[in-house]
Amino acid sequence: MKDRKDRIPADHFFSADLRVGRILDVQDFPEARKPAYRVQVDFGTAGVLWTSAQITNYSSEELKDRLVIGVINLPDKRIAGRTSEFLLLGSYTADGLVHLLSPAPEATPGDIVG
Repeated sequence: MKDRKDRIPADHFFSADLRVGRILDVQDFPEARKPAYRVQVDFGTAGVLWTSAQITNYSSEELKDRLVIGVINLPDKRIAGRTSEFLLLGSYTADGLVHLLSPAPEATPGDIVG
């Protein structure tokens, strides 16, 4: 048996707005239940947005200026009293470490991922 989620219509996936962004700022987020950072990302013409992310296996120095991929058209979510405006994408290892998804180095903030 394969370990995957149920199939969905393609239009469900293609309605997600995935964009390239550049991390501008990384702040400790001690109010979160699990160790996390508050992360500010520049998505070019789509705007500068904040999120919280459990990506503390990276140092804030490793994250600053890194290109990432985010889903920017999900509803805002309140996390420990702060607004999370997008979803930062990454993969999870079996032991729970996060590996952020990264576009090619020549990508530009705001580029559409499809």
